[in-house]
Amino acid sequence: MTSSERREQLVEVARTLFAQKGFEGTSVEEIAASAQVSKPVVYEHFGGKEGLYAVVVDREVQRLHDAIRTALTTPGASSRQLIEYGALALMDYLDENPDGFRILSRDSSVVSSQGSFASILSDIVGRVEDLLAAPLARHGFDVDFAGLYAQALVGLVALAGQSWLDTRQPSKEVVAAHLVNLAWNGMANLVPQPHLEVRSMPQE
Repeated sequence: MTSSERREQLVEVARTLFAQKGFEGTSVEEIAASAQVSKPVVYEHFGGKEGLYAVVVDREVQRLHDAIRTALTTPGASSRQLIEYGALALMDYLDENPDGFRILSRDSSVVSSQGSFASILSDIVGRVEDLLAAPLARHGFDVDFAGLYAQALVGLVALAGQSWLDTRQPSKEVVAAHLVNLAWNGMANLVPQPHLEVRSMPQE
């Protein structure tokens, strides 16, 4: 195994252990044993558990950031479709990277240079605030409240997504459709059988 291959192996092994046990509950000894290497190999590549954890967290942060950025900058999409893409992007991340989410939702900012799940959501709120400003102004609403609406929208999707991860029922597409139904139509104008205008995330 080459040095780069060994490094990738250690990252994947550590990712699984950190998701299961958290940062404090995982030891260098466990990581080394699971990768079938000696402890010095872990220190050689990452300088210790903190360095390895930081790499794992930063990769997850980048993966989620990229997915959300792609969703919210989809060319030609309407405001509603961008919200749908954003909801689907977060649901897709939770579905495909449950270990990564478990790591991010803990206090990942302790050793990470990029922050935690909360800081990622804060960044998403900023992007959604920019997205909402134009339609709010167009309909005569006070644009100063765009940030409040953005926080409510992102919080709605994030919390519902976290809850969904425990059961995976109903499908993530159905969950996204209902979330957008509430966010877009409001309680007074809910439709009984909502559906998404978009079918899936656009391919890069």
